[in-house]
Amino acid sequence: MDNKTIYALSTLYGKSGIAVFRISGTKAKNVWQKMTHLDADQIVARKMYHTALYHSKTGDMLDQVMLVFFAAPHSFTGEDTVEINCHGSKAVIKSVIDSLQQISEFRLAEAGEFSRRAFYNRKMDLTQADGLADLIDAETLLQQKTALKQLGGTLLSLYDSWRSELVEILSLIEAYIDFPDENIPQNTVFKIENGVFKMIEEISKHLSSNKIDERMKDGFKVVISGPTNAGKSSLINALTARRVAIVSDIAGTTRDVIDAYVDIKGFPVVFSDTAGLRETSDQIEQIGINLAKEKIEQADYNLFIFDATVDGPEIFADYLSDERNYVLLANKSDRLNDEKAAELSAKGCLVISAQNEKNIDLIKDKIYQYFNDLYAQSSSHLITRERYKECLKECVDNLRRFNLNKEIELAAEDIRLACRAIGKITGQVEVDEILDKIFSSFCIGK
Repeated sequence: MDNKTIYALSTLYGKSGIAVFRISGTKAKNVWQKMTHLDADQIVARKMYHTALYHSKTGDMLDQVMLVFFAAPHSFTGEDTVEINCHGSKAVIKSVIDSLQQISEFRLAEAGEFSRRAFYNRKMDLTQADGLADLIDAETLLQQKTALKQLGGTLLSLYDSWRSELVEILSLIEAYIDFPDENIPQNTVFKIENGVFKMIEEISKHLSSNKIDERMKDGFKVVISGPTNAGKSSLINALTARRVAIVSDIAGTTRDVIDAYVDIKGFPVVFSDTAGLRETSDQIEQIGINLAKEKIEQADYNLFIFDATVDGPEIFADYLSDERNYVLLANKSDRLNDEKAAELSAKGCLVISAQNEKNIDLIKDKIYQYFNDLYAQSSSHLITRERYKECLKECVDNLRRFNLNKEIELAAEDIRLACRAIGKITGQVEVDEILDKIFSSFCIGK
């Protein structure tokens, strides 16, 4: 990364009421000098100025805009920053870009470079940068809430506290490396070993409790399965409130897996309509049935649906287990008498009519309740990136290798590698921290 002042359009390109340009770097104030008639030396930070904007080369007027200056380090990037709020027509946007290109000290920002500079200038750590990316991509209120927590530093606080504890442990060990003839006091040994054991336990618990982290981004998998003509396609159409699948009385109409995305009270859910489960000699249909069985195994939640006028819940006996999360749906309630409906309810079935959309909201409530319970268990510190998991596992592996019975330099290296693994998550890995811990206990004259 060079030290040039960078610029970019921060809003979506296209016709809009307002477009925002961001310019960041030591020369950002040149916008005032070269594109306005205002005195740059008189500009007050964080005050909006209404002014005409001119082309930096031709001097042609481009637009009437609002400009604001953020002085370093009190800006998003930690550098001097100028934001231009102009009208969002394509013509205005193109002319402003052309004008900024003509300023020799400026260059177009690379993808993510504003956030990268914010990281380098200690305005955010890597977990907060990931949280910002997730916030931009959020499609549900729950995704937004989770991203805001991470952007606010919830993961940073947790991982930083673990890293600080490891730095403390490492400093205790490092202090004795230069004195091989001296035994480490027993109370120090206890403090080190207890600290390592505690760390392994906490990180392992954190890893095992995060069951919904990736699903919050990609969507929870809910699979609709059952025999042919059970009403699977009608059900996915009812759940999504749109015509996703073809509904037909012809058995085997659905041969492939059809996915549809739905927001259920903030939870991103991907419903999958699968081929009907039955014995068949049709090779193409058999492929779809095999895919359906795979989907059932991979699902976070299963909707087992059957035609209650023909079958009973026992047809799913091979698929029901304590490890699988599911609900049994007795479909075509409009063709059942009250006695039959009550009998099915007593067997744990939810009696519905997919075609008439009866009790569809109850299905959504069951799905929501299950995922909400999972979220409640893990929502304080969700692991939102696979990279975090890999680094945390690396940290635990190094801690498990640690043993004070080995050479003290090797024991210290185990802790150092564990500390570095966590540091890779946040982007904070500094040798000076260890030295500060060691020497902070010295008296002033030493």
